[in-house]
Amino acid sequence: MLIQPTIDKLQSLRLSGMVKALKQQVNDPEIVNFSFDDRLGLIVDTELTERENRRLNTRLKAAKLKEQACMENIDPRQSRGLDKSTLKQLALPQWIKDHRNVLIVGPTGVGKTYLACSLINNACRNGFRALYSRTQRMLQNLAIARADGSYQKLLAKLAKIELIVLDDFGLAALADDTSRDLLEIIDDRCKSASTVIASQLPIDHWHQTITNSTIADAILDRLIHNSYKLNLKGDSLRKQISLDTISDTITKS
Repeated sequence: MLIQPTIDKLQSLRLSGMVKALKQQVNDPEIVNFSFDDRLGLIVDTELTERENRRLNTRLKAAKLKEQACMENIDPRQSRGLDKSTLKQLALPQWIKDHRNVLIVGPTGVGKTYLACSLINNACRNGFRALYSRTQRMLQNLAIARADGSYQKLLAKLAKIELIVLDDFGLAALADDTSRDLLEIIDDRCKSASTVIASQLPIDHWHQTITNSTIADAILDRLIHNSYKLNLKGDSLRKQISLDTISDTITKS
């Protein structure tokens, strides 16, 4: 039986996984020991795996991760103040399904961004859409959208993303316009999606970074309610990496 016409038809249907599996079976002399049902099942499984991998890659690309981080690489023995039971809960997708938020605070270089990106990576692997952004860049994009008339469209797009990380919150005070933009984002997501905020400032100092106290109350009430609060501690990991690099250089020289 000529197999190439079948392969051509599968390719025309964009069933690349089935093409891959069929070629593997043709070149596997042991495949004769498998029943038709088993062979067909392997072909279909390969197609499903290929499709899911493509979807995952699409989600990860859209997430715009700052760091290639994953939960498995977080050592609970060196969690820098992160409770082990909380880490286990965040490794599961249920908190996103429950629309809970995560608030991460700690000094610079302690691993806030890595943890936030690992939460995004995990979310994407569990089928959720996610997005990483520095807070100021997100607010700048909203300001541009307001100017070019795409403001409501951008807000609607953000509201549909199941997990958004806003990093470096509180580096600059938020005036009325930008704080209203932030309130729009948070309000759209309240009880319908999850938000991760990472900041060098303790949570009880966040109110001071928003000049309009009424807007500050509204934002923090929506963020803090039903959220995980993580306070990371320790020396800067960037400093430690730099010292390790210097030590390795001296040792090898």
